[in-house]
Amino acid sequence: QVQLEESGGGLVQAGGSLRLSCAASGRTFSNYVMGWFRQAPGKKREFVAAIRWSGGSTYYADSVKGRFTISRDNAKNTVYLQMNSLKPEETAVYYCAAASTVTTLSRADYWGQGTQVTVSS
Repeated sequence: QVQLEESGGGLVQAGGSLRLSCAASGRTFSNYVMGWFRQAPGKKREFVAAIRWSGGSTYYADSVKGRFTISRDNAKNTVYLQMNSLKPEETAVYYCAAASTVTTLSRADYWGQGTQVTVSS
């Protein structure tokens, strides 16, 4: 059974940092792209960042470039999202996803249950 399990969300003040984790299990993800999305109340889900498990190429939404860093630990089958200089408008549920290509991430094969990130002003 494939599982993506997010953790690391919480409450942080504006300007603060959080690191999210996504632990993947149940299959080999070596040929997959892992991504992070977020969805705020009343808004559409939006892409945040992605990384190719093999090779480590990374992709970011313009709004988070320079502040967020996506990385992976092959030994732990875990993907991370380091978020710095957080803004109140980035309050959302953050989801981990896995797909075979970057372009299909929004229609990913696998999704986690999400972790809440709340940024207070």
